[in-house]
Amino acid sequence: MDKPLTGQAPASAATRVHTISVVVPVYQGEQTLAGLVDEIAPLVAVQTTPAGRHYRVSEVVMVHDGAVDGSHRVMQKLAAEHAFVRPLWLSRNYGQHPATLAGMASSSGDWVVTVDEDGQQNPTDIGKLLDVALNGGHSLVYAKPLNPPPHGFFRNAMSGLAKWFFVTLLSNVSIGRFNSFRLIHGEIARSVSAYCGNQVYLDVALGWVVPGSGHCPVMLRDEGSRRSGYNLRKLVAHFWRLVLTSGTRPLRLISLLGTLSVLAAFAISAFAVWEKIMSRVPVAGWTSLMIVLCFFSGLILFSLGVACEYLGITLNMAMGKPLYMLVSRPLNSDEDRV
Repeated sequence: MDKPLTGQAPASAATRVHTISVVVPVYQGEQTLAGLVDEIAPLVAVQTTPAGRHYRVSEVVMVHDGAVDGSHRVMQKLAAEHAFVRPLWLSRNYGQHPATLAGMASSSGDWVVTVDEDGQQNPTDIGKLLDVALNGGHSLVYAKPLNPPPHGFFRNAMSGLAKWFFVTLLSNVSIGRFNSFRLIHGEIARSVSAYCGNQVYLDVALGWVVPGSGHCPVMLRDEGSRRSGYNLRKLVAHFWRLVLTSGTRPLRLISLLGTLSVLAAFAISAFAVWEKIMSRVPVAGWTSLMIVLCFFSGLILFSLGVACEYLGITLNMAMGKPLYMLVSRPLNSDEDRV
């Protein structure tokens, strides 16, 4: 019996249909959920990606996150009308990321796509995300918006500043590419939802087990007159949770500042001695005071940074960061590429 040529997928693989679970956290989707489901409904039938692969949406998991409007009635109505709509009910409002994790845990597809309820993201872009994942052997693909998010100037500016902080100061390039429109390998999504601890930023948890993510260019749509569920307090809390769960890199800034302070103490000391010897300039009392302050403050900051590093390791354990994760086969195998 002839074997397939190297690099070619088996003939049976050509007919493979990738199943997609769409997870939608719901907080105020009374006006938008019906339209979103209408857009997804045609994708329940087998679709073809731009690269010629086959996929279909097998389920839409809507997670009621203590919604503040009549979303529960809309969800019940949509579930009665469409067999692929599965509502989940959280006991209260936990936040977008916990709600997304709950939906991922209840998913069953080969891949999981997370989308917002407001209609910004176009469900027909799912095929593009799948092609990027399979072409690059990625288990995680983020949408890369080609246009600015449809929010106000202030929110977009603060979002850009936060990303600059993480990318430039903390050298965490991946954080600058996070997006709520993401495609995740089903096994990874369900495993992450199982171990992810309280207050852990979802994309940080994904970064623990994914070696690298792909990025797919998409166009965002206007969210209309719908008011965002994120006020200033929630956005600040969102940013701070990202800081606390992004690892020990922020703590290393403390050690760096301590080291720079100690070096400044030595520099000031050397300059004062040089001036005393060469210029016979009397050294004022404030000079010695500055040297002592820089030196001991630096030692304190450096010691604090080291101690915090140890606490950071303990924090990672408390957050549930896994030592390893098993999957059924290599995520970039030939079987996954078709």
